[in-house]
Amino acid sequence: MKTLCSFATLLKKNKPLIMGILNTTPDSFSDGGKFTTLDFSSAHALQMINEGADLIDIGGQSTRPGAVEISAEEEIRRILPVIKYLRKKAPEKILSVDTNKAEVAEIALREGVAVINDVSGGQGKALLEVVSKYDAGLIIMHKKGSPESMQLNPSYKDVVGEIKAYLTHMCDLAYSAGVSKDKLVVDPGIGFGKLLEHNMAILNALTEFSEIGYPVMIGTSRKRSLQEICGTRTPSQLEGATCATTALGVQSGATIFRVHDVKANRQAADVAWAVLNYKFGK
Repeated sequence: MKTLCSFATLLKKNKPLIMGILNTTPDSFSDGGKFTTLDFSSAHALQMINEGADLIDIGGQSTRPGAVEISAEEEIRRILPVIKYLRKKAPEKILSVDTNKAEVAEIALREGVAVINDVSGGQGKALLEVVSKYDAGLIIMHKKGSPESMQLNPSYKDVVGEIKAYLTHMCDLAYSAGVSKDKLVVDPGIGFGKLLEHNMAILNALTEFSEIGYPVMIGTSRKRSLQEICGTRTPSQLEGATCATTALGVQSGATIFRVHDVKANRQAADVAWAVLNYKFGK
């Protein structure tokens, strides 16, 4: 199906991009079970589009700490109806699918999804081949360990340097597999095999990730580190905290912000961008 804007063209736009999170899982850490039916998931997706989302990221496999892997068949069953619905109702909107399975990516891309958001960091050769086959976009995220074990005392000698080296290497592998350079995005993986101190170091040095040579995405939305800083165990109360990281991310050169609360983060990104690019007297 036709889209009005390719992922590569979207990345070249001179503005921050907001990616709305659509979890069709029963067990995601902050909104699990809310959008498991087509009616609820599609309505929420359209709401996020109306609130200013540039992309919608659809996920059928929970990647929260402790999450158990599901089959490709179950993942497809969860995401396929909403993909088909959105391709009809919002054909101009770019869709992404959050998966590390080649079988899931194949079905999603065949249905008109434009981007694969791979939390495994491009480690699956078969997935890279599928992305290349469809000339799709690919987001490569850093993750240490599996969801079952990634928060069990992760350690780094140089968290920023190690993640940069990993992402650089995996982008090279993706390019070698045929993925277009102008459709590659890197994500340092806030909260994936990282403690508060690691996440703070990443955000503090966010400008360094642009040195890899690809657009940078961050996903801080409702993450545990923000809960620790703000002293709350309720993820939905972290809208303001997430907006703070979005504004700081714009200032540090990040391009895509993967969030649950689209309207507030759209505003935060737009204001930060306007201030950063303001020219006195013009």
